[in-house]
Amino acid sequence: MPFSEAIRLAIESIRSSKLRSFFTLLGIIVSVGFLVTVVAIIQGLNSYVADNLTGAMIGTNAFQVRRAPIAMQLLSDEEVRRIRMRPVVSQEDAEVVRAALPDAQAVALQSGWPTPSVDVTNRNRELSGVMTFGVTPEYQIVQDYQFAAGEPMADPDVRERRYVAVVGYDIAKELFDGPEQAIGKVIRVAGLPLTIKGVIEAKGRMLGQSFDAFILTPISTFESMFGRRLTTTISVKMRTAAEIPSGMARAEEAMRLAHRLRPREENDFTVDKADALVAFWTTLTSVLFLVVPAVVAIGIVVGGIVIMNVMLMSVNERTYEIGLRKSLGARQRDIRRQFLVEAVILALLGGAFGVLSGATLAGLISLVSPLPAKVTAWSVGVSLALGAGTGILFGVYPASRAARLDPIAALRAEV
Repeated sequence: MPFSEAIRLAIESIRSSKLRSFFTLLGIIVSVGFLVTVVAIIQGLNSYVADNLTGAMIGTNAFQVRRAPIAMQLLSDEEVRRIRMRPVVSQEDAEVVRAALPDAQAVALQSGWPTPSVDVTNRNRELSGVMTFGVTPEYQIVQDYQFAAGEPMADPDVRERRYVAVVGYDIAKELFDGPEQAIGKVIRVAGLPLTIKGVIEAKGRMLGQSFDAFILTPISTFESMFGRRLTTTISVKMRTAAEIPSGMARAEEAMRLAHRLRPREENDFTVDKADALVAFWTTLTSVLFLVVPAVVAIGIVVGGIVIMNVMLMSVNERTYEIGLRKSLGARQRDIRRQFLVEAVILALLGGAFGVLSGATLAGLISLVSPLPAKVTAWSVGVSLALGAGTGILFGVYPASRAARLDPIAALRAEV
């Protein structure tokens, strides 16, 4: 029997029992749809983290000199104790790093932990829990801020300890109905008046968390309002990503000299980049990728068993047809091929419908929730391969059983 003939017969058999075929494939459709949806969400989050999150938190082509590392995991008591013994990163340290990196695009100082979360008011409007940072003007360059209205913070604002602020887009929108209306207006932050001189373009949200609800003040003003923080951070922006390793090495050397550390003494500071955030996210998604196959495997096995049972039922129902084909010269391999192709096509259809339903569900989730979703070619390929593999694995036994039927007994079974 030619392969094309086996495909034609399989399609005719599936078409003649549409409802039974659908319920046969339901387990595979659900499993593959779940796989495609979850992978799409994870890949979407991975892409967002790589493209936006690290840049929003640290800046592109940037690294930081910090008192404490960017720790996304629990630290031991001993590690916490050693970090607490470290000196606070200072303005003098920032000048040392700036002198060591004349080719850097920007070297900025920013307030660190604990970051004040304050109430911000404008007449009868109020926002609660707004994160407030003290920075030097270069911080705006490190973060690649674009301004929707007004102008950036400048060096005189820091030198003269001016009570001015640059605010995120959400602050201007919620308190003044737009960025243009906010410029020159006074807001009260922790009870103190700050004049808005600039509004930063919106950077978006992730998982419901906005990157646009913050206030930047000159670091000198910030420290007069809230006091010096337990940590201060130096942010360095290089012109290209290729310059970061060299920049980090030179910054580390300059800091060790400034802190008079001996060759065998460990650093009393940390030079960090976005790798800690990416590594944490990679670890989290790798755990998810370990769990997802287990759940999918259960559904695939259940779906495969259903296919095998339906194919066995089909063999019993078509015993006379099998006997007739054998009596007309069909060989065992022809019968085996016919039923195996039917099982594979069934499973492939389940995989295809699963991919379609998974992609649709992922798109809906992306529309109605803050979760980004990105359907990848490899997840589609894996899903279709799972479908074909399930059909082959669970279709072999029914196909072999059909091939082994005695033609005389098969013909007699219909009488």
